[in-house]
Amino acid sequence: MPIYEKNTTELMKDFFKNIGLQGKKTFKREELYNWFNKNYPLLKKSTLSCHLAKLSVNVSARKFYNPRTDGLDDILFRIDTDTFRLYDKTNDEVITTEPTKVYPPDNDEKGQEFAYEKDLQNFLARNMLILEPDLRLYEDEETGKSGLEYPVDGRFIDILALDKNDNFVVIELKVSRGYDKVVGQLLRYKNWIKRNMAENDQKVRGIIICKEITDDLLLACDGLDDIELFEYELYLKLQKKKIGI
Repeated sequence: MPIYEKNTTELMKDFFKNIGLQGKKTFKREELYNWFNKNYPLLKKSTLSCHLAKLSVNVSARKFYNPRTDGLDDILFRIDTDTFRLYDKTNDEVITTEPTKVYPPDNDEKGQEFAYEKDLQNFLARNMLILEPDLRLYEDEETGKSGLEYPVDGRFIDILALDKNDNFVVIELKVSRGYDKVVGQLLRYKNWIKRNMAENDQKVRGIIICKEITDDLLLACDGLDDIELFEYELYLKLQKKKIGI
């Protein structure tokens, strides 16, 4: 049920009318956030960010927000991360909203790593308390989108969570060796969440979970106080039981 009398999409249309959006006129993401903060403060930046993606025809992540198939959600065209204008049906290209199929690599070893990473991801999403008390999977209250494989500007955060203080926690997994390149990926996601979803008092930190934490990874994270590193171990214990009494 919408928080206000109108749903978020209709309220965003009110914003477009308010700023006189037409033709090639543009608006900035922050302008929209500020307008909603003034007029509809109960709506979170995360919800507004999801709706910007849903209404933008050239945002690859929009398929995860179920845009209308009749084209009524084809409203915006994103110029860059923070700038939008109206969609021009004649000249602008629409990115298909068909779900993207993901297949494991052909190589057997890489295929196993792919499967293990998915298993680890699903396990941690259901058992967040293993990492720290009161950690929970993020979920947008209005869109219902969870923090598992959370879409960020055409890419995906492995797990997006909230801690006991409602601060964002970006979690990246590496089932193979934890090479330092994952640090750059994590920092990009952290900054995106900070810019587009975090409220003024919300912090954003990161966690990297690896099969093996290498010296390169330790060096890359040196001085980054808002990033934690974890190594994991998986094992299976079988105990034979006698049949009968």
